[in-house]
Amino acid sequence: MGLPGHRRPHPHVRRVNAAGHADALRYGYAVPVRVTDGADDERLMREALVEARTARDRDEVPVGAVVVLDGVVVGRGCNQPIHEVDPTAHAEIVALRAAARTLGNYRLAGATIYVTVEPCLMCAGAMVHARIGSLVYGAPEPKTGAVRSAMQVLDAPSLNHHVEVASGVLEQECRELIQAFFAQRRLG
Repeated sequence: MGLPGHRRPHPHVRRVNAAGHADALRYGYAVPVRVTDGADDERLMREALVEARTARDRDEVPVGAVVVLDGVVVGRGCNQPIHEVDPTAHAEIVALRAAARTLGNYRLAGATIYVTVEPCLMCAGAMVHARIGSLVYGAPEPKTGAVRSAMQVLDAPSLNHHVEVASGVLEQECRELIQAFFAQRRLG
């Protein structure tokens, strides 16, 4: 399931078999895996990092997201539940809402969402409902990550839509941003 111009597997992409499915099976079926050379993913993750820094500057947890369709950013979002007094105002939700408004459709089929930190259960569910094609995230979230770490909700066979996943894009930069934020909060 390689993309045109595919040169080499990026370190964050799991190995796939000839049919384009993950060698590791979860729930007894092959989980779709996104294969990429990584250059565009890194560029677009940097866009998500800009959003994460905006959240940090507002004293929100620094998570950022961008939604991309056909190489164009159609939605951006940063964490803002405190600023908006809205528990659902996670970066992913804000970016999905912006993309839906931009496109005039709540279905975002074929779009890719780039997120600096592994999404939570709510955000992963929203991606399924929006019919996001691919998720690319930076750092894992061991406590609340619902994609690979604490849960694997996108792999559930009962879902009517499956999202391809790539992780670890600019992982160190994403991790350092969030760790520095929490270290600063503990000091102050």
